[in-house]
Amino acid sequence: MQPTEDRYREILRKYWGFDDFRGIQREIIDSICSGRDTLGLMPTGGGKSLTFQVPALAMKGVCIVITPLIALMKDQVMHLRKHGIRAAAIYGSMMHNEIITTLENCIFGGIDLLYVSPERLSSELFQTKLKHMKVSFITVDEAHCISQWGYDFRPSYLKIADIRKLKPGVPVLALTATATPLVTDDIQEKLAFKEKNVFKMSFERKNLAYIVRRTADKQEEMIHILNSVSGSAIVYVRSRKRSKEISGLLNKCGISATFYNAGLEHVTRDSRQTEWQNDKVRVMVATNAFGMGIDKPDVRVVIHIDSPDSIEAYFQEAGRAGRDGNKAYAVLLYNNSDNGKLEKRINENFPEKDYIKKVYEHLAYYYQIGMGSGLGHKFEFNIDRFCYTFRHFPVQVDSSLKILAKAGYIEYEEDSDTKARVRFLLSRNELYRLNTLSEKETAVITALLRTYGGLFTDYVYIDEALIAQITEMERPQIYMILKNLSERKIIHFIPRKKIPHIVYVHEREETERLVISRDVYEERKEQFRKRIYAMLDYARTDFVCRSRQLLRYFGEERSSDCGQCDVCIDCNRRETPKKLLDAAEKAITDILKDRHPHSVSELNAIKMERDLIGEALQWLVNEEKVYIEDGMISLW
Repeated sequence: MQPTEDRYREILRKYWGFDDFRGIQREIIDSICSGRDTLGLMPTGGGKSLTFQVPALAMKGVCIVITPLIALMKDQVMHLRKHGIRAAAIYGSMMHNEIITTLENCIFGGIDLLYVSPERLSSELFQTKLKHMKVSFITVDEAHCISQWGYDFRPSYLKIADIRKLKPGVPVLALTATATPLVTDDIQEKLAFKEKNVFKMSFERKNLAYIVRRTADKQEEMIHILNSVSGSAIVYVRSRKRSKEISGLLNKCGISATFYNAGLEHVTRDSRQTEWQNDKVRVMVATNAFGMGIDKPDVRVVIHIDSPDSIEAYFQEAGRAGRDGNKAYAVLLYNNSDNGKLEKRINENFPEKDYIKKVYEHLAYYYQIGMGSGLGHKFEFNIDRFCYTFRHFPVQVDSSLKILAKAGYIEYEEDSDTKARVRFLLSRNELYRLNTLSEKETAVITALLRTYGGLFTDYVYIDEALIAQITEMERPQIYMILKNLSERKIIHFIPRKKIPHIVYVHEREETERLVISRDVYEERKEQFRKRIYAMLDYARTDFVCRSRQLLRYFGEERSSDCGQCDVCIDCNRRETPKKLLDAAEKAITDILKDRHPHSVSELNAIKMERDLIGEALQWLVNEEKVYIEDGMISLW
């Protein structure tokens, strides 16, 4: 017997203090609780977490939540436990015995929600324990990651379908904030939905004004915007180097800022995010590594100095502004040089096939793998050293390895963590005779000795988060204490770091026999090209409401302009007589009457004011009389 609607509301009030559900939350909950495979499309800030957390408490068994971000996973588990909800997570840096304990708690009914990364799904231990679990349903967060037509495809997500085979009667709830109609269909196919079942909430954000600002000097414009709009802000940039430079520039201009990128140590990233989250610094300058799971409701402006690769990425990053429902701005800074930069990314992301084969060959030389061998071997991968050895550029190598991974020859684990390691340099007796230790240092050493064995004879992998929990300190504190103890030669501390790994999942092939199929290369390249040009079209189209453009990309039509984007504001300033507009519309449709696509630039030949032509074109697009794709205009 399924829980009643009143039961859902009761859970909502008890644990979260809300009287009722918002938007499509209830519909999604009803669907998954009735045992139907369900896909929920909800914008950022739409409250998608409640769509699986509430039914997880209402139904018997454990809800397995698959999510790609360990930091987000830990954060959600911590918040749920504070509410008195039995939640747990499994991730790579956990001790083996901790993982076993957690999985057995799931078997014996001690856990309501179990968070796992997609990489953990294929482990023999997880699959063995899963067979004995009563699973209520499986939640796939950031479900667009399973589609190779999406902007953030992750091969590890394909393993989810295998889990379904182990639990054939268990329904799946897939959730995402960014999915085109093509990706929506692909998600359901990849997750083996018994029937199509989609609940879609409008992606419209009425409090968010989308602005494209054309400017020759992006840095000057950024400073002007930040001085004009008060409150917390995010500035997105393309590279790690640029994040540091822009952060430094803002601080020189009296605007407090810090920077965040994937090259920083975990503890540094965590502390900087915390500083920004707690308003100790106003602006976070970041690469796209500052992504999923960032939930600061009072961000007033998100500025993109560099354009993302896709509308999906832009929409998700811009959507981090104004989650509190108050007025906020998403500003894309654009100039003509961006066209070439974005187009260049197509070849960077999809190098020539011969080049990819060359990288595969050099990889075998690098690791000294003979023909027909290598299967199952795992190696640390230092991309800088590899590129120096074989005279490659890192961007093309990174892209080549991703394509080789999708072709099934290797696994390329970019985010693979090596755990922190500790070894005591003093003997146990020398340690006890020390009288220079602070209270906190003593607490950390005691926690290490009680938790781990063999510390005096060899390096032991440790979990800083666990030590922080035992000592009731913050993780950054633990890191600094361990570092200080290491400098004083009491211990040798090797911090946790990210090192990419290469795993050969296929024995080495002769280079000429390497097969990079059409769906891995040509089709994905074409999809990427379309996303790039969709992004360019958005930046260059100054005659159609920004919100309309974004919503249309996701297959959603709106009946009216937003009234607050740069396009709408410019149009509102003009009151054009209807007679002139009619003449302009006729001039445009006359060019298109041959039913062939024409370049938008051809409209410049019409001997009328540019603003008038733009306004007429906007009306024709809004009324679906014409459409624009890749800079070409056509009749519907």
